Amino acid sequence: MSGLYGFLFAMWSLIIIGGGIMVVLLGPFTIQQFGDFHWIITSGTKVSIAFGLIVIWILILSKLKNYIFKKELKF
Repeated sequence: MSGLYGFLFAMWSLIIIGGGIMVVLLGPFTIQQFGDFHWIITSGTKVSIAFGLIVIWILILSKLKNYIFKKELKF
């Protein structure tokens, strides 16, 4: 049962850390060198970084889930 609580703690920790990264680091991020299209390029860059972080978070949680359930089922 403690494995499930560890998984939930890790999940919520990653959500909070990811939100903090988005707000603190990506929020003020701007690119000014592209004239009138700087906001499109900045938004695209932010979206790419956000999707990358989402993929990393999913991989981390998937590995953690597999580890916990293998340990619980003793394979």
